[in-house]
Amino acid sequence: MSNADVSHQSTPAPASTTTTGETEETVRESWRTYDVTGEPAVAVEDLNVHYGDDHALKDVSMDIPEESVTALIGPSGCGKSTFLRCLNRMNDRIKAARIDGSVEVGGEEIYQDGVDLVELRKRVGMVFQAPNPFPKSIRENVSYGPRKHGDLDTSLLSRLLGRDDAEAEEALVEQCLRDAALYEEVADRLEDNALGLSGGQQQRLCIARALAVDPDVLLMDEPASALDPIATAKIEDLIGELAEDYTVVVVTHNMQQAARISDQTAVFLTGGELVEYGDTDQVFESPESQRVEDYITGKFG
Repeated sequence: MSNADVSHQSTPAPASTTTTGETEETVRESWRTYDVTGEPAVAVEDLNVHYGDDHALKDVSMDIPEESVTALIGPSGCGKSTFLRCLNRMNDRIKAARIDGSVEVGGEEIYQDGVDLVELRKRVGMVFQAPNPFPKSIRENVSYGPRKHGDLDTSLLSRLLGRDDAEAEEALVEQCLRDAALYEEVADRLEDNALGLSGGQQQRLCIARALAVDPDVLLMDEPASALDPIATAKIEDLIGELAEDYTVVVVTHNMQQAARISDQTAVFLTGGELVEYGDTDQVFESPESQRVEDYITGKFG
């Protein structure tokens, strides 16, 4: 992009704080408007997040298409993880957080009064940066969510009354582990403690656990950053397979990873601003924003 392209603005850029090496420019709305075919899985409009006096996200609007992978990239502190946590209201756990704006999942506003947060987090699952399996067996890790939600009943009373869901649990555990590309590695040790698995296996188990409650959307916050290259490759392959059935939103600091695994990429820069959002090939090969080009080519960040 030429300097002439950047300077051809009808409105001067507002004063803003930039990171070292980052230029200033006025963001054009067309850079971050992405046309989604059909109804979006997630629709965000004018989302603002404050942590006390810190304005962490500023007027973010974006539609996320269903059954696809959307990558969120940008330098540390730009609001990627904050945005991700807004999609299932995990920021509600932070006392200093104030959220304004609209987030719709499947056409339903999740920030309206009376929303059942347990049900919301069942529909919008989350996989964290560090694997966090429960100190239980592999089987119990997968079946925990459905049991908690009342979808499986394997209690002693149910067994005595002949209404045991043990067969359904067995089928569910196997299917979720297969969907997470883990079953063949653990089929003969489902009763072993999950903490005995390798880091990559633990992360795939956490993905299987999230899938067990049948979510519509799966959020992943740097799911491979703590893993070795072989485990990372398995997670990346798995993300592509999951997008055939789920809407996946991934935060990553690894731009090569974003380019490999995602269909769309959203770039957040200084001050919690969504600067560009579009098809991944377009964002990486011919970005509209000079700052995005500078970030992708390593001039700052």
